[in-house]
Amino acid sequence: MRKFYKIIMIAFIVMTIYTLYNLMFINHNNYTKIYEDKNNTYVSSLSTPRGRILDINGNILVDNIGVKTIVYRKINNVSIEDEIDIAYKLSEIIDVKLSDDLTLKKFFLIKYKEEADNLITREEYDLYDRRKLSSNDLYLLKMDRIDDDKLSRFKDLDKKAAQIYSLMNNGYYYDAKIIKKNCSDIEYASVLEANIKGVTNEMNFDRIYPYGNTLKTILGSIGKISEEEKDEYLEKGYSLNDIVGKSYLEKEYEEYLKGKKDKYIVNKDGTLTLVEEGTRGNDLVLSIDINMQLGLETILKEEIINGKKLPNTEYYKGSYIIVSDIFGSLKAISGLSLINKDVFEYNEADFINSSFTVGSVVKGASMAMAYNNNLVDVGKKVKDSCVKLYKVPEKCSYKSLGYIDDITALKTSSNYYQFLLAIKLAGYKYSYNMKMNVTEKEFNIYRDTFKSFGLGNKTGIDLPSESTGLKGKNIAPDLLLNLAIGQYDNYTPAELVQYINTIANNGIRYNLSLMDHIVDSCGNIKLKNEKKVLSTYNLDEFYFNRIKEGLFQVVNYGTGVGYTDTSFSPVGKTGTSESLYDSNHDGKGDKNTITNTYAMYAPFDNPKYSMVVISPNVSHYNGKTDYFAYINRFISKRASDYIFSNY
Repeated sequence: MRKFYKIIMIAFIVMTIYTLYNLMFINHNNYTKIYEDKNNTYVSSLSTPRGRILDINGNILVDNIGVKTIVYRKINNVSIEDEIDIAYKLSEIIDVKLSDDLTLKKFFLIKYKEEADNLITREEYDLYDRRKLSSNDLYLLKMDRIDDDKLSRFKDLDKKAAQIYSLMNNGYYYDAKIIKKNCSDIEYASVLEANIKGVTNEMNFDRIYPYGNTLKTILGSIGKISEEEKDEYLEKGYSLNDIVGKSYLEKEYEEYLKGKKDKYIVNKDGTLTLVEEGTRGNDLVLSIDINMQLGLETILKEEIINGKKLPNTEYYKGSYIIVSDIFGSLKAISGLSLINKDVFEYNEADFINSSFTVGSVVKGASMAMAYNNNLVDVGKKVKDSCVKLYKVPEKCSYKSLGYIDDITALKTSSNYYQFLLAIKLAGYKYSYNMKMNVTEKEFNIYRDTFKSFGLGNKTGIDLPSESTGLKGKNIAPDLLLNLAIGQYDNYTPAELVQYINTIANNGIRYNLSLMDHIVDSCGNIKLKNEKKVLSTYNLDEFYFNRIKEGLFQVVNYGTGVGYTDTSFSPVGKTGTSESLYDSNHDGKGDKNTITNTYAMYAPFDNPKYSMVVISPNVSHYNGKTDYFAYINRFISKRASDYIFSNY
């Protein structure tokens, strides 16, 4: 037994010697660092440059600008008296606005605490002790009793100090508090020279936009973390005073755009020593071509101004142009509304969250549904006419179109042909004034097909909060006919882009995207856009070719003549729809207006670009004349000339 204890003692001594040797020699630096980390205070810089946002050719769309900033951080064991002293020292160096009376009263309570306490009577303190009054009640009584006479003792220097003190104690306790941004060189140097405890000179980084308002709504905004978001960001390792992407691209690519802050150790005298240098965020390179974007904006502005000079355009405000390659990489997005004379509001972001009744532009998808359900007698001609259902007014094409087949029905945009197919889908053969029953099943057959082309479906675009448009809620025979010709459900401009791209790709639906790639500050690629196939509509190539031929006929010989020069071999479809416009802004549509749409790609054999143009409320039925302004055609012709001649 004694031998056993002896062995245990020897083992214990060996282990102790090894542990001491390991601590003192082998891992000394590691243990020292752990000790220092636990006993030292570290802080981060106020901000660091976010990654830039560039176009496909390297032009900078969003950059950073350094702003000279005076910052205060609370140091350990700082007293109220110390902070008041700091506030006064700063007030002698920097210029800030004078505090308002409310801030001044709060400062009075702190600076003259004993005098403020005497503003409460003995009886009121007794009520407080008996819990008849709360501490907040006493606070409000004090604030109310600090009259103008008491505030009159404060001079301008005091008012500046009060304002600075308020800024020093605003927000979370351990936040870096911004005392002044955009300070002068003299102020910046003077604060540095004063060496005030807890006060540092730092560069805060703001966003700048070299191209002004162009694309700004899509580029997004940055800001402070909100109360609703704080748990999410804290879990990701953010500080509550960090600036983050709040919307659109800035939010979508936050994890790449954010930079890494400088790390400082807080010295005993309150000064900071840099221990780890930060890095700028990664650069986001978009598929957007800013030169194409600016060219289309110029065209759009000119045509909107010209359009407003035409009759019946009282409710017309502006239009949209979106350009993409056929695989969904967006090249230009312009949405403008005329506010006054030549002043425009930029509405690019509306292309994913504003929806419209788009009209006959959807007939390519309607024909795909009909082919896939064996509803079409290919090449068989019928005479264009009107459809009359029981208790429903006649529904016709915009004019009598003669004899048409599946291709010429697209070319001439026959509503009658689509009505016959919808009736056939419901299991009926058309007869005048017929009774007809439909169910949700028939609506879903149309909508499922439309969704496969992107209509009424999310496009997969790399932007948050994408809308899918508006779906009609009622089920009725005439509404099924309306759905077939794009006069029932509403779709976004982004959905129309994906729709025409899907036709160009024989039913393969690719996601829309803005990001091309992301690179770090050394040019190394961190992320590259990989196109995603969202769905495939299975339809024989023979039928897709007939749809394409019909849409080729539209732009070269049919209702779309004049929208794109035929030398570019365009394929596309126009649409005209009836909408309701809210003229008195009460949330309800009260004026019947007309919206024009156009979706196309070119060239026919080897598509390079697709384009969508939408002009809401270009005309109406309430005027003194029935004049119709072809604003959408004017825009489309100039825009497509510009794109296919220059890019």
